[in-house]
Amino acid sequence: MNPVLTPHVREPNGHTLEAYLRRGGYGGLRKALGMPPGEVIEMVKASGLRGRGGAGFPTGMKWQFVPKDSPKPKYLCCNADESEPGTFKDHVLMERNPHLLLEGCAIGCHAIGAKVAYIYIRGEFYHVQRVLEAAIEEARAAGYLGHDIFGSGFDCEIYVHRGAGAYEAGEESALLESLEGKRAQPRIRPPFPAVVGLYGCPTAINNVETLCNVPLILTRGPEWFASLGPEKNGGPKLYCISGHVEKPGVYEASMHVTLRELIYGHAGGIRGGRALKAVIPGGSSTPVILPDRIDAQASFDGLLKAGSMLGSAAIIVMDDTTCMVWLAENLLHFYRHESCGKCTPCREGTDWLVKILHRIEAGEGSMRDIDLLLGVSANIGGKTLCPFGDAAIAPVVSTIQHFRHEYEAHVREGRCTCPAEWREMGH
Repeated sequence: MNPVLTPHVREPNGHTLEAYLRRGGYGGLRKALGMPPGEVIEMVKASGLRGRGGAGFPTGMKWQFVPKDSPKPKYLCCNADESEPGTFKDHVLMERNPHLLLEGCAIGCHAIGAKVAYIYIRGEFYHVQRVLEAAIEEARAAGYLGHDIFGSGFDCEIYVHRGAGAYEAGEESALLESLEGKRAQPRIRPPFPAVVGLYGCPTAINNVETLCNVPLILTRGPEWFASLGPEKNGGPKLYCISGHVEKPGVYEASMHVTLRELIYGHAGGIRGGRALKAVIPGGSSTPVILPDRIDAQASFDGLLKAGSMLGSAAIIVMDDTTCMVWLAENLLHFYRHESCGKCTPCREGTDWLVKILHRIEAGEGSMRDIDLLLGVSANIGGKTLCPFGDAAIAPVVSTIQHFRHEYEAHVREGRCTCPAEWREMGH
């Protein structure tokens, strides 16, 4: 399949308005503005577009939840707080094809009756912010944003808001809190953002890659979009492949593709010809799967059947030198640091998990500690206001499930038993 989300990646000036217009840019917006908002939503629903941020919720349905008869202003928020370890696809889209995102935002605003969209960008993406703001100025000067777009009577402004680098701000209600100038902590729901969102007004929140698919649906049709992948998993998809592979990077494919094809085909196989040990298929918050499951389709439903999730499509590949106890400790260090602290199970539990994992990794643990890890995890999962708690325990629970023998070896021998190459790297 020819790339459709990232056609400008290799062009020297592919991020410019001129390059975007050469490829039919803003044609989707022109078409959308000639349709009633409800028809745009129905077209997106018919395409089967599911959110690319992790949850996979149907986009058209999310837009439909925004009340049409509310007297309050409506808002569209683009979640560009790409902070999931192993994920970097949204970064590529914003940096190399920013007008695709802007067009998607404008179409989304028309569909839900909003006049303002905010792109909430990760704090560390300062250079990407500059690219986006330059693109917004280009689009406004050319009449694709601002007042009375295409003479349709539709007004739309897009603003970039740079966060402070908090992982929790990627959770949609915490994102709204941060956008309002407060601490990025999750809200109690209901009410949901579609009804009571930004500034207490109806709000739709969508991921960068999700919105970048919307112009394609308008210009090429929902049937084309749905035909690109398995049933209920249509459209092009971006995969971030990192870890022990020969060619890490962002790859575009339909969701018919398997993990094996992505790892051994697109990414060139395991680095140095070593054996594959495990794969995290959807970012650090998704369960580890073993090599015998990599023939699963890299789709929402395919990876669910394989015992994990597509998540943010961040495929982290590990070869046979990887210590899985170290992996869990490394990721839990991140989750402990990034916990917003609002929920006691998450705030206290992630700290205890790090301490126990460090004890085992240092060769000072006991067999009881392994079950203690599972016990602490059980007191976190499903007991927090947002999915952060479930994400934090995934590395612990799944590595113990598949690699308990490595934990036991650390306890028994008081050291890591992985190949010497790993130890020599300073593990």
